[in-house]
Amino acid sequence: MERRRRHLLDLASLPTGEIEHLLDLAESFTDISRRRIKKVPTLRGMTVVNLFMEASTRTRVSFELAAKRLSADTLNLSSSGSSTSKGETLLDTARNLGAMRPDIIVLRHRHSGAPHFLSRNLDAAIVNAGDGWHEHPTQGLLDCLTIRQHLKKIEGLRVAIIGDIAHSRVARSGITALSRLGAEVVVCGPPTMVPPGIETLGCTVTFDRDEAIADADVVMMLRIQKERLGEELFPSEREYARRYGLSRAVLERAARPDALVMHPGPVNRGVELDPDVADGPQSIILDQVANGLAVRMAVLYHCAGGEAAA
Repeated sequence: MERRRRHLLDLASLPTGEIEHLLDLAESFTDISRRRIKKVPTLRGMTVVNLFMEASTRTRVSFELAAKRLSADTLNLSSSGSSTSKGETLLDTARNLGAMRPDIIVLRHRHSGAPHFLSRNLDAAIVNAGDGWHEHPTQGLLDCLTIRQHLKKIEGLRVAIIGDIAHSRVARSGITALSRLGAEVVVCGPPTMVPPGIETLGCTVTFDRDEAIADADVVMMLRIQKERLGEELFPSEREYARRYGLSRAVLERAARPDALVMHPGPVNRGVELDPDVADGPQSIILDQVANGLAVRMAVLYHCAGGEAAA
């Protein structure tokens, strides 16, 4: 019997039980990367197309590795290597790919809603690998998995998310998933980088970094989205680092001594995060990267029609 395919377009529309199921499923895939032979036949005979219309390192590579470790056939396309560079529309590109009957298309796109658009027009399962300012659902899942592994729970934790909230799809997915799982989420950034109404996603807002990280179990720093800024929203990088960056001195002065430090990458060292913090004992950034592979294996398996949440 053909397995029923599912999309992963965002976390906002997922029931809490399905978010928990994906985290549990990802946990079951973590050991595969530690084996001598890092491959299982789970998706043998299936085809995954990674269509990345924006630059990416961690997400693109981990989706490719995830598909290969599940034994799927993979095809990787970027905007510069596709006919979109000649003026072809996203829909025409996707329809031409769809005519070759791939099972899953993983899409990263600069426009919010692009994965939803494809899901309405193609038969393949669509996975959102980041769309504009909207969401980055697999990043939200891997952040939750990483926190859960280190602190054994999410419910009741205080998580501070600091930086360019307005332009961050990571922030939106993170707030949604963490608050849904019972965490207290506080966001902080310059007033020009915190959108009005963000509280409706399930967080509180402060513009004081030290207040945000006080009593936080986890401090998640975000990159300034320079490629999305239409104008300067802060005086200088030096001023931003002084008021909203995380240095060792700030961490020791304002945060709990056992607070974990996270960052979705890439890190602007010396701006949002000092090197001695990014590489320090409280940093779990590389654990996030490792868990990204397990989460994307779980998502591909789930979207290919694997075991659904009960």
